[in-house]
Amino acid sequence: MTIKLNHRKSLWERALHAVLFELTAIAITAPLLVTVMGISLVHAGSLTLLVSLVAMLWNVVFNMLFDTALRRWRLVRSLKLRLVHAAAFELGLVLMVVPLAAWWLGLSLLEAFLLDMGLILFFLPYTLIFNWGYDSLRELLMRRLIASS
Repeated sequence: MTIKLNHRKSLWERALHAVLFELTAIAITAPLLVTVMGISLVHAGSLTLLVSLVAMLWNVVFNMLFDTALRRWRLVRSLKLRLVHAAAFELGLVLMVVPLAAWWLGLSLLEAFLLDMGLILFFLPYTLIFNWGYDSLRELLMRRLIASS
């Protein structure tokens, strides 16, 4: 018997996914900042929470603007456009986060930029691993729900 899974996610599930993604990232990056920067966990945790909130807000705003541009200019989501999307999103986030981190940690803009580059190198594999794990767990749970009904 073949079980057809619904891959569409509701708004609530997308919100849950985003919150789990960010809370897990905070739980990993705050202790790393404590170790690397020698700051308190409260200071590091507050910064990572603030950056997380900025990233989530920027994600919503950026993607709304990007989707509007796609419709207005009738663009197709090609690989090239997806690369532009990712690069523009990260550039905007860097422009917001670097001054914030510099101020919060008392660093120069260059030092905060280098710290942010380290975080980006963390988030590339983290995003892949988290989403793969989330999707795998979601599929397993959906298969069990369908099988039990």
